[in-house]
Amino acid sequence: MSDYAQPQKYFPVSWEELHRNAKALAWKLHDMGPWKGLIAVTRGGLVPAAVVARELEIRIIETVSVVGYHFDDSKPTQQETANVVKHPANVGDGDGWLVVDDLVDTGRTADVLRRMLPRAHFAAVYAKPQGKPLIDTFVTEVSQDTWIYFPWDIELQFTQPIATQRKGQNVK
Repeated sequence: MSDYAQPQKYFPVSWEELHRNAKALAWKLHDMGPWKGLIAVTRGGLVPAAVVARELEIRIIETVSVVGYHFDDSKPTQQETANVVKHPANVGDGDGWLVVDDLVDTGRTADVLRRMLPRAHFAAVYAKPQGKPLIDTFVTEVSQDTWIYFPWDIELQFTQPIATQRKGQNVK
């Protein structure tokens, strides 16, 4: 196993912001349908997939679970390969299906799913440069060195201003 690149920036996303961005994703996807159904990438893709499914009135929803990293002492560690631990049922090669995830980061998960579902349409709320070529539709691009904190991963608490955090560091 190799260490996942440590992020340099942090981007906390609120429930309201995630909902707004997932709805913006639905707007982008609306005229691309109709869809046979939606495949939510668990776990992170479940919430945006629910919003997209509601907005596009998609009732057939499958899930796929791909594990590509885990946390040791709150530090992400990337596995050698991303493993599919739960396959979607009755989706064939993905033709007419919409795959929704919260984020495409390095593209490892998307790569595994593209090989499994080559004709599906892949959408994510957030995209980083390394993974962006593997996704068909996204809403917001963030830099590769940014760690996104999703609302299910965080609690509200005080944090120091950026300038205070970086005092004493040589920052350009």
